[in-house]
Amino acid sequence: MISIREVNKYYGTFQVLKDINLEVKRGEVVVVLGPSGSGKSTLCRTINRLEPITSGTVAIEGRVLPEESGPLSELRSEVGMVFQQFNLFAHMTVLENVMFAPVQVRRQKREIARARALELLERVGVGAQKDKRPAQLSGGQQQRVAIARALAMDPKIMLFDEPTSSLDPEMIKEVLDVIVELTKAGMTMVVVTHEMGFAQTAADRIVFMAAGEIVEESTPQEFFSNCKTERAKEFLSKVL
Repeated sequence: MISIREVNKYYGTFQVLKDINLEVKRGEVVVVLGPSGSGKSTLCRTINRLEPITSGTVAIEGRVLPEESGPLSELRSEVGMVFQQFNLFAHMTVLENVMFAPVQVRRQKREIARARALELLERVGVGAQKDKRPAQLSGGQQQRVAIARALAMDPKIMLFDEPTSSLDPEMIKEVLDVIVELTKAGMTMVVVTHEMGFAQTAADRIVFMAAGEIVEESTPQEFFSNCKTERAKEFLSKVL
């Protein structure tokens, strides 16, 4: 589903991604771990070219992400993304937020988009909040709306860039529970997170990054019980 080949990314003279190679299979859940500043979020954002790359290729289902805005928008619509900040439209209701992209981008009829939005809001547990504005919701509720909004485009892939990092501890579980349900439904996902419990139980594969490089790849069981690199062992000693 995702093929990243020899990807490098610079900010000026600083190299934030170094020769990244990564393949993600259909239905696979890849969790990206690593210390702050390791390039995790940048990697996640290159998958739909929110971050342009300096060299290399990123392909979705065999199609290399194009530079042109039209074809890129078409391919990008197949990749849902949930950010650290919820990025909901403050002037719209919850329901309007979830309906917006299907109507405006996919030209879906409003009644069809509305029915799908209501179904998704129920699925993520915030159906009762449909007529509220984002500011009237808790952080956990807003993030679940953001997940529903991404799902409304019927994406083939979901990207999560530290989706719980701005939430209070008691709200983290309610968001992670929604993501876990998506894993059970077979959604292809790349999740950047600091939640070790989620990584251990929900991931098919752990990708550990440090200093812009993929240092280690393995199953959760292998990584958490017998990681192979000193850098990964040092990281785990601090976070577990």
